[in-house]
Amino acid sequence: MADDGPDGWGAPLHARVLELAGVAAGTTLLDLGCGPGLFARAAVDRGAVVTGVDVNPAVVAAAERAVPEGRFRVGDAEEPPPGPFDVVTGVQLLQHVSSPLAVLRGAGAIGGTVVVTVWGRESECDIGAFGEVLGRWLPPRPTPPGPPPVTDPDRLVSLARTAGLDVVQLDEVLCPFTYPDADELVGPLFETGMGRAAMNRAGPGAVREAVLERLEERRQPDGSYVLQNLFRVLLATPTNGTVVA
Repeated sequence: MADDGPDGWGAPLHARVLELAGVAAGTTLLDLGCGPGLFARAAVDRGAVVTGVDVNPAVVAAAERAVPEGRFRVGDAEEPPPGPFDVVTGVQLLQHVSSPLAVLRGAGAIGGTVVVTVWGRESECDIGAFGEVLGRWLPPRPTPPGPPPVTDPDRLVSLARTAGLDVVQLDEVLCPFTYPDADELVGPLFETGMGRAAMNRAGPGAVREAVLERLEERRQPDGSYVLQNLFRVLLATPTNGTVVA
């Protein structure tokens, strides 16, 4: 599942990360995979001193514009700045990196507290209905070889412990994705690879009708749609209780 969604969907998730990490005025925070700075903006608004890292120069430039108080750089989350930092975060990062273990290990080496977030299982998220509907016209998805995905809570905890972290808490956050009307709900789907493939086989009208029928129960009296999606937040500290300066 992609992390893109309607504007503002991440606010509850960002708030929970900041709350669990105890971010307050003067907290030094490293935001790994900072993207365009939405989480960094929320952290600075709480008084944090933020450094952000992302591999994409375009989103780093966007973060600099959105959060002029922060410091941002182009870089790999697996090779973070030396720190130390009070808090190191990876908000919706682990499922996009080649080695989640390396990211967690590096974060624990420079952070007093490490907080990462992942999607819930597809069955725990209303947005999974999109894949369910599109699957009518697409070949069956093969089961990826190897261990479960990082979105599996048991694997997430196992990775953190293998990385030398003590898991303090594994929390759940429900984030509503609010779409003002049917066009806003279905439109972004047609821009995905799966959506285009389904349209090529069934036509946009059939796909649209199937999506709206499947999500009719999420339609609100004003014509908007609210999809509830689960996210998990893992809070951890270095096992040895110290941070490598």
